Amino acid sequence: MSPRFVAAAVPLLLLSGLLSACSEDDGPSITVYNAQHEELLEELVPIFEDETGIDVKLRNGKDFELANQIVTEGEASPADVFLTENSPAMSLVESEGLFSPLPADTLALTPKQFRPVSGSWTGFAARSTVVMYNKDDIAPEDLPTSILDFAKPEWKGKVSFSPTGADFQAIVSAVLELEGEDATKEWLVGLAENGEVYDGNNIVMQSVNDGETPTGIAYHYYWYRDQKESGENSSNTELYFFGNQDPGAFVSVSGAGVLESSDKQEDAQEFVKFLVDKTGQQALADSYALEYPLNPAAELEPLVKPFGELEPPTVDVSKLNGPKVIELMQGAGLI
Repeated sequence: MSPRFVAAAVPLLLLSGLLSACSEDDGPSITVYNAQHEELLEELVPIFEDETGIDVKLRNGKDFELANQIVTEGEASPADVFLTENSPAMSLVESEGLFSPLPADTLALTPKQFRPVSGSWTGFAARSTVVMYNKDDIAPEDLPTSILDFAKPEWKGKVSFSPTGADFQAIVSAVLELEGEDATKEWLVGLAENGEVYDGNNIVMQSVNDGETPTGIAYHYYWYRDQKESGENSSNTELYFFGNQDPGAFVSVSGAGVLESSDKQEDAQEFVKFLVDKTGQQALADSYALEYPLNPAAELEPLVKPFGELEPPTVDVSKLNGPKVIELMQGAGLI
């Protein structure tokens, strides 16, 4: 395995164990390497199991630790399906030729922009990049028109983010794809100089709410979840959505794919189709997650800004280069 892949990995010993109890009967079962939020899959999996009688065993971990494990295991991987929070880890596995093609009827359930041209995997959930801002510290008209502006000197000490997570790294991957390596380096160096770094997007939100920093970069659902629950960590804040296909309007997709090494192709393909078909997508929309379903047949509650009102840039999801992002962020001293 190339060293550039290893840079993104977390020691495999940190992987969580199987959260779903292993069935001892002879019924059908699949193993899912899951890097999406555990709570979300704990809502979706029982619906699939009840519908199909197929038992789903979840091995939960982070995007790149699981992607690197799959690459290391190769044909010997026990995984039948791979799910991610963000798509760069899917691109890594795709680049190694480890996915089975998905059927055309499965692919047709997700808009083309949110799945690779290869058809080897598909997006099943989406999250929009946003800026959380403190209403008492800054007016919306004073916010930048581009996420790239946060690297300018006037934003020193005025922006926060969580660089160690896959969420922010996916945003960087979009900047890299859209703006090129030199511009991305310059942006990251500026962010390193200007930004307040926190460990986790919820902490970013709290920092903005408490007035520690006037703005914070994250995904939309952290704010909407807190607003729905109590508003305790977001009551002093609002959301700002970039427009005009700016890199800051990037919509990251969670990916789902079937491993070519799986000897349970039919059941694994059925699970991925469930995730993108109306039943699974509406269950996602009705869940705690408040992430966007990608199938137009599913509807997210009105609390969240409608997906159709977003203005994301067009990004080839297969070209979001996670390992290169890690290299650039390390060079800027962010991780």
